[in-house]
Parts: sequence; structure tokens; C-alpha cells
Amino acid sequence: MRTNSTRRLLGAVATACAMVLGATACGSSGPADDAGGGGGPKDVKSALEKGGKVTVWAWEPTLKKAAADFEKKYPQVDIELVNAGTGDKQYTALQNAIAAGSGAPDVAQVEYYALGQFAIAKSVEDLSGYGAAAFDKTFSPGPWDAVTYDRSVYALPMDSGPMALFYNKKVFDKHGIAVPATWDAYVEAARALHKADPKVFITNDTGDAGSTTSLIWQAGGRPYKTSGTDVSIDFGDAGTKTYTGTWQKLLDEDLVAPITSWSDEWYKGLADGSIATLAIGAWMPANFTSGVASASGDWRVAPLPQWSAGARTSAENGGSSLAVPRAAENKELAYAFIEYATTGAGASARVAEGAFPATTADLESKKFLETAFPYFGGQQANKIFAESAATVGTGWSYLPYQVYANSVFNDTVGKAYVSSTPLSKGLEDWQRASVTYGTDQGFDVNK
Repeated sequence: MRTNSTRRLLGAVATACAMVLGATACGSSGPADDAGGGGGPKDVKSALEKGGKVTVWAWEPTLKKAAADFEKKYPQVDIELVNAGTGDKQYTALQNAIAAGSGAPDVAQVEYYALGQFAIAKSVEDLSGYGAAAFDKTFSPGPWDAVTYDRSVYALPMDSGPMALFYNKKVFDKHGIAVPATWDAYVEAARALHKADPKVFITNDTGDAGSTTSLIWQAGGRPYKTSGTDVSIDFGDAGTKTYTGTWQKLLDEDLVAPITSWSDEWYKGLADGSIATLAIGAWMPANFTSGVASASGDWRVAPLPQWSAGARTSAENGGSSLAVPRAAENKELAYAFIEYATTGAGASARVAEGAFPATTADLESKKFLETAFPYFGGQQANKIFAESAATVGTGWSYLPYQVYANSVFNDTVGKAYVSSTPLSKGLEDWQRASVTYGTDQGFDVNK
């Protein structure tokens, strides 16, 4: 029984955004050829020959290189990059343009966790008709799963964030503590570090939706399931319990620094060694280099600790895609640019500029794998990141209103960090709030 209209779901996305504000392309000659489908019913080749202007709303810096190279290859095409705001600010602007019926860009950068909202509202194009479905083996599993929904392809992955453990080798060596290979060993290392020096914490945490869901993902939890307007939310599954059982120990014993990530205090803790590790996405190295320059040589990268000894499972943490809004004026040209920027030579050029690849060919290339990171003492850290990308657990999905859900995380789960509320109870409260909101917006949640 489907009584909910697409218009109501579109309204749900608008409301959510408002509340938050409150096999690789074969090196062929052009994007249409690379798609393997010649653009399908959408005549991408013809659009390239005709030319025109493509407006791209994005904040990712390596797209400047992709745009310049694309214009050089197709001089009759003009790519205009516009920073309409980062993350939620751009999503609100995009939704407002869609609602107004004018002003929408031809291409929009959309983070994986937010894409479902635009897909369910049919605010972005299904790119299958342009040949995008042919890239199902081009990208690593996590990013590809993130852009596909009900057998449609709503964007192409621009980058990825397979997780790894960044650790301060200087601190671990000083206290003679081994780098943990399991999360149980991580708790033991946290105890040992804090005992050796009460000013040192294994990590920081004040409650973060992205980090929490990523670690639940790695632990085997799959709390979200969506099919059309049917949504299931269950934070009582085994994987979630595995995560909360371990992380609760760290909170109960005051073994994590009560410092918010990306704050000045956080950068200071990374620099002076009082924050000893970060379990985070592979896009982090550039932030170390620019924000924690004084600790160059102190840090290294290790595989993400496992929930059971001998396992080899990872998860994604962050990452973005490029989508074509349904209101775009130059859809064929927009798709041509998206394909160029995310596959083949375009993707490789962006990787050379510092982007972390979502394409398996770049992840497996010798040049990429053997890149030495001076910041990490010359370590070839990409080998660890690539292994992580190859072992991301499959079957993960986000809510079609994840932006809203994340906005109320600290009102629910966040209580576990400032009171005696257990993490499990905080997650129950988050589930309840997400169910209520989804139901109010016309989704069939937990029915």
C-alpha cells in the first residue's frame, strides 16, 4: 500500500535539509566511449560535439584539475565550478533551487550519506540510461554501493574513505605499547597509555554520527534497510551490540579525550601526542600535513583494528559522488564531465592532485601503492588504504533522510558522552527519533 506521493517525499528532503542548516574505462578517447554504452538514449557524443556550458556545484579542490583537462580536451565545453557551500549548506541551496524550478546546477557534489535523500525524491537523474551501469566493476565496493539504489545509479563515486588506524608511533614506542590489531587490544592499549601518562588518551570522542555508523558497519551491523518508501531501522542487531560493548568500556573508564574533532584543541592534541590514534578515512593524510605539521615523522598508519582476531573487514568513512540534478539544463554534457572526472585519465589526474581514489585501477596501480609519505616517515601508506578499500563490508546503506538523522545524533546518542546514559540506550533513542521523523514524512518505517 503506497499512499505517499513523490511530492511529499520531496518535501521530506526539503524539510530535512532546512533542519540541518538549522572494470575501469579503457583509456579510450572520450567519456562517451568509456561508458561502454555510447551514452545510450542520451546522445552524449552529440552533446560533446555541440558543446556548451556545465555548471558544477562542488567544494572538492581536485575538480579544478579535472575541469581544466576536460576543457582542454573539449574546447567547445565550458566547465564553471561554483562553491555553493560545503555539505549541508550546498544541499539546502540545491533543494531550494529544485523547489523553485530554476537555478539548479548541471552537476552537484553529494556526499554518500546524503545521496539517498535526493534519490528517493527523484531530484537527481538515474544515470543508468547514460551508460553508468557499465561501471559496476570500476569502483571499489563501498562507493559503488553508496551510489546505487533500487537497481538505479544516481551518481558516480568521486572519492572514497576506507578506514585505517593513524597512530602516534613516537608515543607508542615511548611507552613500549604494541599497536593494537583488534578492538579488544585497543581497549588494553588505551588503559596502558593512560596509566603510563594520564595526559595521554587513545583517541578523542564527543559523539559523532559518521564515526559511530562507520564502526558499526565494520562490526557487521546493518541497522538501516530501505526499499522504495519502506524503511527499517534496528540498532539492536549483533554488529551494533559488538560496537557498543567495546566502546562503552572506553567511555566508562574515561579513556577517550572529551575533545571535539576538527577543533583547535583537537589539532593541538594530535600535535603534542595527547591524542594517540585516529580511526578515520584514508583522506586524512592531507589534514595531518596541513594541520599538524609539527608532528611530521611521529605518525604512522596501520590497518583498522578488527572485531575478531584474524578477520579482514573494513568500512567507509566519508566520501562524495557527482550527481546530475533532474532540473539540470545540460544533462548529457553534465554526465560526460562526471564520467571524465571519476573514471580513467580524469580520475587518475585527480588522484595525482591528492584525491583518494574510488577506482580499483588507481587503487591497484604500482605508482599509487608505492607512493611514499614523508609525513609518515616515508611509509607507503596507500598499501594499507588500498587493502582497506578492498575489504569494506558489503550491504551497508544509509537512511533516505540521513542528513536529518545525523542532525539529531547529539540529542540522543550524544547523551552517552555527557551523562550516565549507556551508548545502547542512546542508540535506541536515536532509532526512535529517526522512526518518528521518517513516519511523519511519509515513509513506512519499521512496519
